[in-house]
Amino acid sequence: MSLDDPIVAEELAVQPSPAAAAAGLPLPFACFVTGTDTEIGKTLISSALLHALVQRGVRACGMKPVAAGAELRDGELHNEDADSLIAAGNVSMLRSLTTPYMLKEPAAPHIAAALEGVSIDSVPILAAYLEIAAASDAVVVEGVGGFRVPLSADYDSADLAQQLDLPVILVVGMRLGCISQALLTVEAVEARGLKVVGWVANTLEVEMRFLDENIDALIERIPAPLLGRVPRLAQPSAAAAAAYLDFTGLPNWPAQRQNN
Repeated sequence: MSLDDPIVAEELAVQPSPAAAAAGLPLPFACFVTGTDTEIGKTLISSALLHALVQRGVRACGMKPVAAGAELRDGELHNEDADSLIAAGNVSMLRSLTTPYMLKEPAAPHIAAALEGVSIDSVPILAAYLEIAAASDAVVVEGVGGFRVPLSADYDSADLAQQLDLPVILVVGMRLGCISQALLTVEAVEARGLKVVGWVANTLEVEMRFLDENIDALIERIPAPLLGRVPRLAQPSAAAAAAYLDFTGLPNWPAQRQNN
């Protein structure tokens, strides 16, 4: 089974049918969340997305395809980021699907995988995504580190994003140097034929000098709407972050559903 397999290629190329759209059926929501670096709030924003989706009454599931830095608890490997996505969503899936590659060492994925004798391959990830998407109304896929993180000798997180072909949400960690990091990331995303459909300013420092000026500079230069400014939260949570964000303009964002 490979990406050259016509069956796999056909499944990955499936788009919402025009007939379904014409019938007024809701189109599924899906996105790929990337960031300007590691530890800049991707998981917090991904969890906020899932929280907002659940609040709208849809079946929402998060996916962290590759997670490095896991510990064994109750006979099962756990990663804090992956667990946060599970807690924020409302669709129960096997952890082997929501995180096909759970690595113990908190290091760059290609290093952590080498230490465990694991080869990170795209096919299990893409197959898992298809299964999750089939069971959900909405899927939020969180990348690892920044946009171009090596997963193996000839495969990185940008390759994965390109294969998934999802709209991209960029999390900008607000700190000195973030403007260049953000604009370079946008360029890298667009170079893969993908589209940044929104970005989030996530405050990392209690008091960042010229925070407003930095955000204004990014608003002028990023060709996508600012979804919100998340302050440095005393107690970070999906619900707390979601209160500062507006996702309603994102492609295929679901309408509020009535509880039966």
